[in-house]
Amino acid sequence: NGDKMIKKFKSIAIYSSLKNDKVLKIAQQISEILNNIGVKVIFSDSFSSYKNLHSKCYSDRYILNTADLLIAIGGDGTLLSSSRRYGYKGIPILGVNLGNLGFLTDLAPEDLTSCLVKVIQGKYIKDERFFLESSVGRKKSTLIALNEFVIHSDLVAQLIEYELYLDGSFVYRQKADGIIVSTPTGSTGYSMSGNGPIVHPDVKAITLVPMFPHSLNTSPLVISGEAKISIKMISKKSKAKLSADSHNSISLDKGDLVNIVKAKHKLTLIHPIEHDFFSSCRNKLGWSLGLKNQI
Repeated sequence: NGDKMIKKFKSIAIYSSLKNDKVLKIAQQISEILNNIGVKVIFSDSFSSYKNLHSKCYSDRYILNTADLLIAIGGDGTLLSSSRRYGYKGIPILGVNLGNLGFLTDLAPEDLTSCLVKVIQGKYIKDERFFLESSVGRKKSTLIALNEFVIHSDLVAQLIEYELYLDGSFVYRQKADGIIVSTPTGSTGYSMSGNGPIVHPDVKAITLVPMFPHSLNTSPLVISGEAKISIKMISKKSKAKLSADSHNSISLDKGDLVNIVKAKHKLTLIHPIEHDFFSSCRNKLGWSLGLKNQI
């Protein structure tokens, strides 16, 4: 009986950016578990596949005012979109994955009932991540990213030229396919495929990874999370873009100055007590394959 239970979260929103039956089934299962223990369930308007089945869905504004936790169902993509949409504005997020462990979504469907009940009773780990924020010189728009910003050529295999400044000091001028500016959260994503380091979430650093640079001496650079990064576009002819989490992008012109800083807002991820970053690495990256014995 949910009435007697001490509940850390009293109203919980459910969201997914995916459209499939498995997601709907899990959403309904979560809804039942929460209703049974007396927690208010709010379905997001943006959860379009659920909306088609049920008329009672709520706006983002209502969710931001009412929910004290958001459950995101899907992979890391769903978690990224819900982080920008809700997490950036202060709602903690719990990720439910669909079978293949993500780095950010760590509740497996088969453990749903017991894990959810524990989390609602307050048995969980809080994991704070930072967002990056970017603005381009005279342009008004600001982009936010949880994983990374990428400055890249608009055309395949065309080099762009840029200068990098940190806290106002000149670092280097470079020709490359582009540069990845990554948070620790993004270090296991696109940055890693550019041979960037894996950065533990507790290390509040930003990593700069050049993409196919024209010179041989450009290693990834790990800098303080408090640094102010400015990248000046030098290329005369080539078209460049700034992308946030492979999602939003802005066109860049010659002379544009891209400023990137740690955002003031943080994301709070909620994990079950037994969550372990390195077990995610083993599962996702195939670490220790073939090793039977552990300490």
